[in-house]
Amino acid sequence: MDEILALPAGPLARAALDLAQQTESSLVADHSIRSFLFARLLASRDGSVGDAAYDENLLFAACTMHDLGLGTSARGKERFEVEGADLAAELLRQHGVATADVDRVWEAIALHSSIGIADRRGLLTSLTHKGVFTDAGRFGGLPEGLRQQVFAAYPQPAGDSSIRDAILAHAKRSQAAAPPYSIAAELLRQELTR
Repeated sequence: MDEILALPAGPLARAALDLAQQTESSLVADHSIRSFLFARLLASRDGSVGDAAYDENLLFAACTMHDLGLGTSARGKERFEVEGADLAAELLRQHGVATADVDRVWEAIALHSSIGIADRRGLLTSLTHKGVFTDAGRFGGLPEGLRQQVFAAYPQPAGDSSIRDAILAHAKRSQAAAPPYSIAAELLRQELTR
């Protein structure tokens, strides 16, 4: 069990986790951690952990910070995915991460909600997307026992709408935060038609 729930160590991992936990609600931050754990389990299941493109530290950074755009540091002037990617890139640059790797993490975060696109943009982006949506219940394929270990460590309350609520709150801050056909715009549309 410890191996399944182990998080990367080191200054970059700690800074990414601290930023998420300090600027996001605890429910959103826990979703981000679960997203990483699911992404890593999927990579292990699919055999991509041994792939040259697999980097657990970058995967942790992308998953842990993928919702920074829903936190208190986001300005609400652009899509939450882009604002989060920009905030994450800033932290990565401060920690001396190579420009190419900053770009990979930026892309993974910016495209994490892009169904049909994220899977085509490389291993990091694909795994980030799959980890996020596995937590949201869209993807299956992991043994139930492993899933339950993750949820036991980082619980998700029944009926939790914290992500949806945070996306809506961000979207209401400016028109640019919910451009047509984005997830934010769709959630706003659904709210208005209730």
